[in-house]
Amino acid sequence: MERTTSVDEARKIMRGNFIGCEELKNISSSFSLKIPTICPEIPYSKEYLIDKKDEYLLILGVSETINLQPLNLLFLRELFGTNPNVSEPCFYNQDWYMKEDFMNLCLENRWYLIKKTVFEDSRAELPTILQNMYTFPTAILCAYSFFAYWFHANEILWKYDFVWCSDKDHSGDRIYIGKYTDIDGVNKNGFSIHRHLALRMNYGCVNEL
Repeated sequence: MERTTSVDEARKIMRGNFIGCEELKNISSSFSLKIPTICPEIPYSKEYLIDKKDEYLLILGVSETINLQPLNLLFLRELFGTNPNVSEPCFYNQDWYMKEDFMNLCLENRWYLIKKTVFEDSRAELPTILQNMYTFPTAILCAYSFFAYWFHANEILWKYDFVWCSDKDHSGDRIYIGKYTDIDGVNKNGFSIHRHLALRMNYGCVNEL
């Protein structure tokens, strides 16, 4: 059994769930990406991709912009902004994470498979339990995939859902992202980046008498 698949074969299999060199070029007006001249080998078999074609996005990761800037969350936030009244897609307007290390992480120049919807049996479960069952993606992969897929397919990934990530902040709290649209219409649109605060000794209560 072949362990790799050609770009042309993978594109036919994944159809709209495929974003490679040509697809990235087609959305280059929205991204400032340094797209490789030759796409790297796809390290998944044809049979494996057929099994994943409806629920997963196969996307080529890019580590730098055309100006050789690192393509990280800080760059994406600056590129797309935080005000949906100015332009969409954008990030949700918050800044607690600006000095966090995970904001500087970049993708590798390789292929990634990422699920387009959350697993139903993972809803409302703590990440400490889920991390033994699933491989959490990085926040930069989620954000990169979100914005690329928006322009490629005109669809919103994880529109109402949050997705657990492998990243943690400086205190060790787990990062989660997503939920572009508030189903109740209270908050403005925006790609969210949050942290799940773990209980520590400085959490407690007081009495009201």
